[in-house]
Amino acid sequence: MENISKEKYFAVLSSLGVPEFADKDFLYEVFCYAMESSNDLKKNNQILSGFGINPLQITFYLVHEHLFYLSTHPGDSQEKLVEDDKYAHFLVSVSLDKYFTNEHLAVKMGALTSRFSPAMSTLDLYINFILGMLSNYKKGNPNETLIIDIMLKGFQMAKCVSSLLEQGFETEAFSTWRTLHENESILTVLIKNGAPVIERYLKHMKYAIAFRGGLGTKEETDEVFVEIKEIMRGLGLKSKDMKRFIEYGWLLAVPDVEKLPEFKLNFRDGVEKAAGLSSYSKIYEMSSEIAHSSPLLIYSRKHYFFGISLINLYESFFRLEKVFSTIFMASVDEETKKRYASMRNLYYWELKAAYEMELKKFNKKS
Repeated sequence: MENISKEKYFAVLSSLGVPEFADKDFLYEVFCYAMESSNDLKKNNQILSGFGINPLQITFYLVHEHLFYLSTHPGDSQEKLVEDDKYAHFLVSVSLDKYFTNEHLAVKMGALTSRFSPAMSTLDLYINFILGMLSNYKKGNPNETLIIDIMLKGFQMAKCVSSLLEQGFETEAFSTWRTLHENESILTVLIKNGAPVIERYLKHMKYAIAFRGGLGTKEETDEVFVEIKEIMRGLGLKSKDMKRFIEYGWLLAVPDVEKLPEFKLNFRDGVEKAAGLSSYSKIYEMSSEIAHSSPLLIYSRKHYFFGISLINLYESFFRLEKVFSTIFMASVDEETKKRYASMRNLYYWELKAAYEMELKKFNKKS
């Protein structure tokens, strides 16, 4: 791409979605200038001399820097800027500075895995495949798509945990798993109990929006609070319990939920127990300590938190995938079912094998 023609470079810019108003002739000129300058930098700097040059990444920096400058300097016309050698020099200098620093000289976090490792790459492939499938579903309308929306967010968080582990952010991955676990627990309770609990959950979503001042009018908000206070009074709850009731009161629609041992309107003694996932209670508690920046976060052991994050990510993924495959298989055409079944037959065994291997390694080190 270093010696690419202007026409081909324009095609590259179009494929990247560069806005039409951006002066492509100018971007091509500064690209050529940047490539020439990058080679000069390598010749004159021993540290940079061993690095390769990625023209596409340099293009990304140049384009985004130029668009950012235009948006933050509305008084400067692009027509004058593209004729200004000082601006071209500024754009190339900043872009190359960021390119070499961020792409080659960035501080590495000492990741304990690689995205190319089968334990990660198979999981990433599977999550990306599912996210691609979910993109075809109708979503974003809670009254109709609540289950799909929660499941989609769960797989997105699973991808986030995986990415954090691959970049060496083990404790951050573990604290993100905490939110993933909350997501899968809510999903499990809703699916297990069906329409009555889903309807109550949606009602409490409206309560939460009112609590945050997100409803359209003051009159509508006041009506919701009258309803909330009336229900709380019937349950013997006090004003100080309002936030807890809004967040977890939907659990009261779960049949016999109050018969659960030491049931409370919270996550660990409520949602998690109703989901049948109380075996994760202590791990969830540890993850909460990490999320709240306790000494456990500051003085954490990388290997330990890598292992516990990866194992729990896998276990949450297996549960989410089971829900997905059940709902998905019941609602798509035969050709799509075959594609998913083919992918599953090819990679699910590898996921299981990777999980068992990581579990043994973790148990041995622990």
